[in-house]
Amino acid sequence: MPAGEKHGVGTMRPVVVSLLFFLLLATDTNVASSASASVKFTPSDNYLLDCGASTSTQLNDGRVFRSDPQSSSLLSTNEDINVSADNSTADSSVSPLYLTARVFNGRSTYSFFVSKPGRHWIRLYLYAFANAKYNLTSAVFTVSTDDIVLLHDFTPDSPASAVVKEYLVVVSGDKVSLTFAPKKGSLAFINAVEVVSAPDNLIADFAAAISPAGQFNGVSKLALEVAYRLNVGGREIVPVDDTLGRKWRTDGGFLKVPAAAQNVSVSTKTIKYPDDGSVTPLIAPSTVYSSADEMANSNTAVPNFNITWEMVADPAFSYLIRMHLCDIVSKSLNTLYFNVYINGLMAVSTLDLSSLTSGLAVAYYKDFAVNATTITNSTILVQVGPTPDSASGTPNAILNGLEVMKMSNAAGSLDGLFAVDGSYHGGAAPGSIVTKVAPGVGLALGALTMGLVVVMFCRWRRRPADWQKRNSFSSWLLPLHASQCSFMSSRSSSCSKGSYRNRFGSHKSKSGYSGVFSSGTIGLGKIFTLAEVREATKNFDEKEVIGIGGFGKVYLGMQDDGTKLAIKRGNPSSEQGINEFQTEIQMLSKLRHRHLVSLIGCCDENNEMILVYEFMANGPLRDHLYGSAGHPPLSWKQRLEVCIGAARGLHYLHTGASQGIIHRDVKTTNILLDENLVAKVADFGLSKAAPSLEQTHVSTAVKGSFGYLDPEYFRRQQLTEKSDVYSFGVVLFEVLCARSAINPALPREQVNLAEWAMQCHRKGQLEKIIDPHLVGTISPASLKKYVEAAEKCLADHGVDRPSMGDVLWNLEYALQLQDAVMEHPGEGSSDEKANNVAQESPVRKGDEGHAVINDDSTPIAGPLFQGR
Repeated sequence: MPAGEKHGVGTMRPVVVSLLFFLLLATDTNVASSASASVKFTPSDNYLLDCGASTSTQLNDGRVFRSDPQSSSLLSTNEDINVSADNSTADSSVSPLYLTARVFNGRSTYSFFVSKPGRHWIRLYLYAFANAKYNLTSAVFTVSTDDIVLLHDFTPDSPASAVVKEYLVVVSGDKVSLTFAPKKGSLAFINAVEVVSAPDNLIADFAAAISPAGQFNGVSKLALEVAYRLNVGGREIVPVDDTLGRKWRTDGGFLKVPAAAQNVSVSTKTIKYPDDGSVTPLIAPSTVYSSADEMANSNTAVPNFNITWEMVADPAFSYLIRMHLCDIVSKSLNTLYFNVYINGLMAVSTLDLSSLTSGLAVAYYKDFAVNATTITNSTILVQVGPTPDSASGTPNAILNGLEVMKMSNAAGSLDGLFAVDGSYHGGAAPGSIVTKVAPGVGLALGALTMGLVVVMFCRWRRRPADWQKRNSFSSWLLPLHASQCSFMSSRSSSCSKGSYRNRFGSHKSKSGYSGVFSSGTIGLGKIFTLAEVREATKNFDEKEVIGIGGFGKVYLGMQDDGTKLAIKRGNPSSEQGINEFQTEIQMLSKLRHRHLVSLIGCCDENNEMILVYEFMANGPLRDHLYGSAGHPPLSWKQRLEVCIGAARGLHYLHTGASQGIIHRDVKTTNILLDENLVAKVADFGLSKAAPSLEQTHVSTAVKGSFGYLDPEYFRRQQLTEKSDVYSFGVVLFEVLCARSAINPALPREQVNLAEWAMQCHRKGQLEKIIDPHLVGTISPASLKKYVEAAEKCLADHGVDRPSMGDVLWNLEYALQLQDAVMEHPGEGSSDEKANNVAQESPVRKGDEGHAVINDDSTPIAGPLFQGR
């Protein structure tokens, strides 16, 4: 072939290829557009009820909810109670669906007849509005279908907030029942209900398992609770704008580092759906796929930098995570490569969307099953980040949408371990992925057990002559004080009778107590016999279970003298939280303090692993702020005293040992109260030794609880005592405002309590978010000093935050200011009384400016007030 001809062919090929590419692109667009237009879904069952209403209610989106009289045939109840919000307190900003409610004093059931079995949405609208006759905020009740527990011992938020609980259940018969069962002596309520058919192919039967890696099957048989549905990088999508009446929230409140991401969007008309029907607008509307978060300044980003979304999760359940992806940032094929991580584990390596979809701007989604064993600190982390060897030379990563759904467990529950019939099902987590590798785990445990037997036998052969006179505390526990490995595990040492709601309204076990293992100079405590433990727990009666965690179960025990105990029985087959439980024992074996939880003893007979703790009768501080478990709200003085007690415990941790200890998980659920409301700090599973005098910080992976985490610690991964101080500052505002540190149901600017409280304080509007129970009871001077302490705790940089000793002094001073007003009401102004208190306050400085501690571990004064 002549050279000229060869050259001609070479120059024509790119043109031809380009033309073919654009023709194919146009063809794909036409197919996608027609597919989009033709995909419509009309639910065969569509029940919309406005409970408690006398007439039907039409929403702004056009949907009409039937009233109670129009749907009376659906309900079976002993007493007909319809209530409405008091006009004087009704919130005009909430939907009209929340202004009325149906109240139940006894077990009551709605029965919905279905024309086609299969997946159905169930949406429960719950809002505890004020009513003169019925106190909805005190309600405690369970909601279940014929075979699935949706809510167990649910209690509404206080102060009240509107909540929608959304579920996807499988209906196998010709009807689905919805039963409301109030706890004895309490009531149940519901504002509105939706029972609507869902497309059969909305949820596939399989998902990619994260740990262990593989495929997880059987999803289609499980009930799901929608925990989060996010339109990443875009606006909020209301039900009327969604193909299936779903609501998509914005993702900004869930970004760990908002500055790491930037929004990008294109016209919805450019979004294509594959013509094979694998993805349709029913999976997600084009509005979701037309927006995304990408890496900020991606052209200069460091390749190992990720965008991270963090969401609160129940560690007792497994989750289904659906990621929506659409390459709307690339200009050509095969130029965007990135990795996907879930809970720090690789989910997808070198993802190339254009290869998977054969085009750009083509909708795609992927489901992942996340085992409960991979959930730490009650959070799920979803991350996207570029591959280090990105072929494009411009590292980038994107995410368009995210859905997080809780999967029902072996008990047939989405909230706890009790089945519909009331039976208790402890053990494996939801549809537990770990059960699929049980044979391998069993073999490994068997081998480990044999190894332990050999070691123990060798030690027994070399026992000292007086071994019979010594304590029977076996070798498996002794190495713990020497930082050796142990077979005990625990996700959390903080459990309590009953349960508590997380931010989804779900419950996880938690006791009013936690414990420490005292060894070394303090001693091991009492060695209980197994017979004594069995007697105290009624032979480990399941009815006595008051908590459950990765380590095993916690039982309520009773000694012969009537003393209540918290008895933690380790589960040898569980590997959850081994390191955290070990850490807690090692840390607290060195400490003893009035404001730290205490260990009473242990039992190791017959290879049992049992720890016995003091019983903390009043449970966690959180319950006393939100009115949970029937506790009345604490007064301002009581709250100050509780905060002072917790501050004393933390101050002792930081300064009382030869090397300080950083708690790393300070929050209201880890501050427990005894029968006298004395506060004790609990749960030391994440604790770390503080830096030595030669160090300024400890470099460590970031751990902690969402909403309480020190942002400087997160950014720099450098831990100091000031990280605890920041978390305690969040606690102080939580105590003042009686709202959770993170509340995703609130408007974006209000989601994070620390940020919202500081913003209100700067505007002089803090009184707007103070707990209504405290209004009119706080001395202005006391409030000013308290807020001053909290504000300083939340300084951006640790060096600008006070020590815990300084915080403690400020809180004690705030209490003195409050006492001055209470003891002499009406005598002079608050400022005059504040001056008197300041003049009378005893101040002594220790060697390094620390507060002086007396024999009762009570700080007398600190340096913060001096000369200021």
